[in-house]
Amino acid sequence: MKRKEFIKLASTGALGISTLGYISCQSEKEIFFKLSLAQWSLNKQIVSGETSPYLFAEIAKDLGFTGLEYVNQLYYDVMQSEDKSSSIRSFISRSNQLASDNGMENVLIMIDSEGDLADENLDFRLKSIDNHKLWLDTAAEMGCSSVRVNLHGSKDQDKWKDLSMDSLYKLCDHSKEMNLNVIVENHGELSSNIPVLMDVINGVNMSNCGTLPDFGNFCVAVEGYGSIFTGECADVYDLYKGVEEMMPKAFAVSAKSNDFDIDGYEKTIDYKRMLQIVNGFGYSGYIGVEYEGSRLSEIDGIKATRDLLIKVGQSI
Repeated sequence: MKRKEFIKLASTGALGISTLGYISCQSEKEIFFKLSLAQWSLNKQIVSGETSPYLFAEIAKDLGFTGLEYVNQLYYDVMQSEDKSSSIRSFISRSNQLASDNGMENVLIMIDSEGDLADENLDFRLKSIDNHKLWLDTAAEMGCSSVRVNLHGSKDQDKWKDLSMDSLYKLCDHSKEMNLNVIVENHGELSSNIPVLMDVINGVNMSNCGTLPDFGNFCVAVEGYGSIFTGECADVYDLYKGVEEMMPKAFAVSAKSNDFDIDGYEKTIDYKRMLQIVNGFGYSGYIGVEYEGSRLSEIDGIKATRDLLIKVGQSI
């Protein structure tokens, strides 16, 4: 981190005391990545109505981030609108202005609740593809580099692979002239079975088809989505092996967190090991903070994750 970046963070109160003490001794050491905030980290206060999703850019700036990772399902004014096209035009205009006013970069949009891209019902799957294309167009108009999609649907591995490849190809073909990447997150079930997921990504074989490795989403249990943090998942893919296998096609990285020990380290995930893997692939893009814990408040959890990334990043 450059000195001017440190001063900016310090002036906004964005750095915790322990991290301040650490950085003050190594203020010239730059981290190899940029910091973005995943809007899902604020989902509880947005869903409850405590915070408007349109305060995202301001909150992220105040916390010392430079990039924004939007979550479409948190914008009820769009998702529940009878005239979605008009509502999304307003969303684009308003979000672009807020990002500009706060000096933030629109990094990506995480697309949820728009249908399953591996649905065995052809009509449902084609409708899902069309729904996703609307958000691809939106992301392009916002200057995002990527959109994150999920690959859910069929439980049959072979069918899931074929359907996923077909849907991804159609989306990547739609966005190839937009300078926009379509990236898949490991998000439970077959999508967290990384060799199978990478068969899909490599099978599509398009330059704008890639991955979003999430440090924590490696539950491959067939039924439902279980958390690696609580021990409720019966089948967990190796976290570090999974990230390493996804990194060759990564256009973004998600730093999932749940809880921290007294020294500020994530209790379940070895962040130094993770960042060494990410750095080993020459990655220098955004790493998004995605706090999902409950012991700390959302803001405190975001700060703890951010501080840990900075501390560990400076040690590499």
